[in-house]
This record gives sequence, structure tokens and C-alpha cells, in this order.
Amino acid sequence: MKKFEDYHWHDSIVHNIALDRSNPGYNDTLELEVEFYHEDKRSKLIFEDLRYLKMDLNFGIVANETILDAMELENSDEDLKNFYSSWNGLFNDIKLRVFLIDLNSTGGKIKIICESFKVICT
Repeated sequence: MKKFEDYHWHDSIVHNIALDRSNPGYNDTLELEVEFYHEDKRSKLIFEDLRYLKMDLNFGIVANETILDAMELENSDEDLKNFYSSWNGLFNDIKLRVFLIDLNSTGGKIKIICESFKVICT
């Protein structure tokens, strides 16, 4: 199984962003439809058991939204520490992961704190 950092992120195209809260607290999922650089197919990036999402997105640019870089951050991330402390121990026994996606075309950022991540090739 590939790790998050093993994917070729730079210049990959983000085609769609979807948030599923159809059953809040039980199904909080972020899905990004991405065409990885030099691949002719799209994949779905699925961030499951979402706990925190911050999207700083810009619009009005006539260009594909591409990824500049994407990384999994360390447990020392300030937003992760703030999340744990704000819930007063409720999530302390749950291992959360932090991801940051920097967008190229518009200078946007997506920060995700969730329990799991997977890629589904479509």
C-alpha cells in the first residue's frame, strides 16, 4: 500500500471536491477527484472520519486547479494539538492524521485532520 507521500502530487489536477456528511458523526468524509500527473485516469482521494477541515480556496481563475505539493504533517502540528486540547480528552485515544494540500493555480490550501486516508483508482 502506498503512503501519502509516495504519490506524484506536483501538477496533478483536482477535478472535484466533495464533502459527505449524510450521517453526521458517523460518515464525515472528504473526497477529492484527482488526475495524477502523467496518468490518463482519475483517482478518488478519500479522507475518512474527518475531524477538522480548513479550506482556503480561490475562484475565478480560468485554469485547471493543480496541486503544488501535498504532505502528511507531524503530530506536532499546531492545529492537531489545538484540536485535541479543545475536546478535553474525548479524542485522546484516537490516532489522527494531518494532511496539507497546497494548490498551484489559485494559491489555495486544504488542511485535513482525519482518522484514515485511501486512494481508489477509477
